[in-house]
Amino acid sequence: MNVRKIARRAQAGFTLIELMIVVAIIGILAAVALPAYQDYIVKSKWAVNITEVEGVKSAIKACMDDSAGDGTLCDSLAELQKYGFAGTQLPQPKYSTAAGVALVGTAATAGATPTPGKVNIAFTGTAEAKSLVYNADCKINTSGNIECIATATDTLGNYVKTTGR
Repeated sequence: MNVRKIARRAQAGFTLIELMIVVAIIGILAAVALPAYQDYIVKSKWAVNITEVEGVKSAIKACMDDSAGDGTLCDSLAELQKYGFAGTQLPQPKYSTAAGVALVGTAATAGATPTPGKVNIAFTGTAEAKSLVYNADCKINTSGNIECIATATDTLGNYVKTTGR
């Protein structure tokens, strides 16, 4: 009978090796999950930033429709307010630096086949958004919609798609 009691006690808990294996597995899972979680957080902050710029993009589209695609006529607050932009200043996305959004227009070229102009939208994210740079040229595409395409100075890379912003 004593032998049975001793055998039962030996099976009562985990060994040190078993506990170390479990801790190692948890450590490996955490090492994989933490960077993915941090990337997810940065993506969500940039989604907020880009959403906050949508209002100005709508006004740019309306302005460029009326100005034959001339971006130089659509790159200031006063010009965009005429086309439905209700703000009293250009957007300041939540996770962007103090400079906020900068707009630079390019004129449409005249001639037999005019090249439409564009408006460049640029701003830099805060440190918590990895200080990445949003820089996109927006123009009216052949379907009549505004299309913003990342430029070479844009650093959002894997965090936000490069077309259709």
